[in-house]
Amino acid sequence: MTESAAFTSERSGERDVVRFTGSLSLAQIGDLPNRLHDYEGKVDTIDLSGIERIDTVGAWLIHRFAAQHDAKIDGLDQDGTHLLDQVAAADQPVAIRPNPVGGIARVIGEVGDAVVLTANTLYGLLGFFGATMIAVWHIIIHPKRFRFNATIQRFEVVGVKALGIIGLMSFLIGIVIAQQGAVQLRQFGAEVYTINLLGRLTLRELGVLMTAIMVAGRSGSAFAAQLGTMKLTEEIDAMRTIGVSPMEALVLPRVMAVVIMMPLLGFYSALVGIVGGGLLCWISLGIPPVTFVQRLREVVPLTDLYVGLVKAPVFGAIIGMAGCYQGMLVEGDAEQVGQRTTSAVVQGIFLVIVLDAFFAVFFTYVGWI
Repeated sequence: MTESAAFTSERSGERDVVRFTGSLSLAQIGDLPNRLHDYEGKVDTIDLSGIERIDTVGAWLIHRFAAQHDAKIDGLDQDGTHLLDQVAAADQPVAIRPNPVGGIARVIGEVGDAVVLTANTLYGLLGFFGATMIAVWHIIIHPKRFRFNATIQRFEVVGVKALGIIGLMSFLIGIVIAQQGAVQLRQFGAEVYTINLLGRLTLRELGVLMTAIMVAGRSGSAFAAQLGTMKLTEEIDAMRTIGVSPMEALVLPRVMAVVIMMPLLGFYSALVGIVGGGLLCWISLGIPPVTFVQRLREVVPLTDLYVGLVKAPVFGAIIGMAGCYQGMLVEGDAEQVGQRTTSAVVQGIFLVIVLDAFFAVFFTYVGWI
């Protein structure tokens, strides 16, 4: 039968020894903590050769007792010594409150953290782009592995179901551009140049840019939420287990759908915006539709259309990869899904605007102005 923990003190030569017997475990420890706390004698050595077993609670009591009396511990076997070492290693002071940091130092630290996070995100996106290109190459080599039905379904979700909201947004933006442009140009008697402003700005910039922002908020967030939920429910791990590549089955159809649909949606957005602006020009400025269309053909070069069509698939690739990348990073709990979805939208819109600025400089340099 296991004995309860007990101890005796004696003097051996010139050393004061405290010998422990019984089981130093939670079930048999009894009132030993109180007796050790009340012990006031001198202790040079703690002898544990007579104990039957020791667990973490017992090891903690012995460690604390030895530390209080600056005593040496003897008599433990290898396992007991290892347990005592682990308890001693865990006995470290912990600050209840972190040391206060000055305002400037805190701001610098937060800026540094943001820079590191941005660099890591860009590095991860670059790696994800490489993985996507590898998946494309595998599809080229093995065309039968292409998920045609999944891609067509993404066409409907990304493109067809977005026509209403993109059309309404573009129509209203066209009206706003025409109205604000007419108000400013009227001061110089140049209301007719509202058509120039509307046509070039819509085809070259706002049509595809506003479409990209809408697609990032609508489809990019959906991609992140869908893949994040699948990651939490271990569906993606199950796909890998049965030999199905998540990049080919989940990521590639979504990215390809956005890349293909973005030029169509951007062109559609530009046309609807021009219609909205033309309607306002007809009502407010008295410019009939025939004159509006004729003037539009004269002042808007075909390169403006090319600029929008070149930018659109690049924006689509960025939005699709940002959404899928953030979705694949979800782990832990459902809160991560919301955080990654937000990150997908923010990163998608940010990268689209950065690339749009790059394209503006590039097309000016090549003469498409």
